[in-house]
Amino acid sequence: MHFQPRTVGLIAAAITVLIWTSFIVIARASASHHLLPLDIVLARILGASSVLVPWAWWLMRPARRSGQAVGSFFGFSPLPWRVTLQAGLLGGLLYALLAYNGFFFAPAAHASVLMPGSLPLWTTLLAWWVLREPISSSRATGLVLIVLGDLLVGGASLLKAFEGGDVWKGDVLFMSAAFCWSAYSVTVRRHSLDAVRATMAITVFALLTFVPAFVLAVALGYLPTHLMSASWQEIAFQALFQGVGSVVISGIGFTQMIRAFGPVRSTMITALVPGLSALGAVVFLQEPMHWNLLVGLTLVTGGILFGVRQAASPAKAP
Repeated sequence: MHFQPRTVGLIAAAITVLIWTSFIVIARASASHHLLPLDIVLARILGASSVLVPWAWWLMRPARRSGQAVGSFFGFSPLPWRVTLQAGLLGGLLYALLAYNGFFFAPAAHASVLMPGSLPLWTTLLAWWVLREPISSSRATGLVLIVLGDLLVGGASLLKAFEGGDVWKGDVLFMSAAFCWSAYSVTVRRHSLDAVRATMAITVFALLTFVPAFVLAVALGYLPTHLMSASWQEIAFQALFQGVGSVVISGIGFTQMIRAFGPVRSTMITALVPGLSALGAVVFLQEPMHWNLLVGLTLVTGGILFGVRQAASPAKAP
């Protein structure tokens, strides 16, 4: 079957929204279980690598047999080493390290607002700076709403930091993770990267950098780990969902969204994620929904929806 690029982009958007919503709820739930943040990062990388590394090797096999010099990082990454380094550091390693550590400090409702809600803000600013994409007055209005929503949620946590709370640390980590993913999305757009190859490259980079460093640090006693005492079911679930689901499926889906709609509109299409994940946190995790979270969620969702409406209007012009 052959689908139009826009249809493929819409399908990718639906899958990405579903997995991102589940990711926030499940990652927060995992923080109350046995594994530590870096343990989950390791399971994520190994789960994704079990699918993408053999796939990347097979993908480059015809060119390698013909004598062409393809790939980088010992021939496992299908992209040049410089692009693999940049995309892998932003979208493959830093995002995971920041996000999973954030869930151990702040609730899922905060992540619902600050991670997907910050993506349009960071992506618009980076696209303006790197890609020279103009920021219209209407889009700027939507971004102002997003900033107000983020400040309403994160600012309250910063004020409570003087009372000894740690939630603000998770909020800062969530915002930083969103910045890294936005920078990765702009990198994909700038280099016109293929969805599958880009996801393979960032996974190979994480596998060849984080995994050896993690094993060495644990062996030398510098890092704690609960992998040896955790059940194999928990480790397998994290590798399957966080690796295969969140990296392979949603990673390719999000990158396909960027190719179809551009980085700014792609991040704005995820307007459903904050509301759905916050609702999931209340239903499945019994997290309270305070007034500042509710108002911040409304502002962020409204800002994203406003940006989607204004971003789509120029396409209708003759």
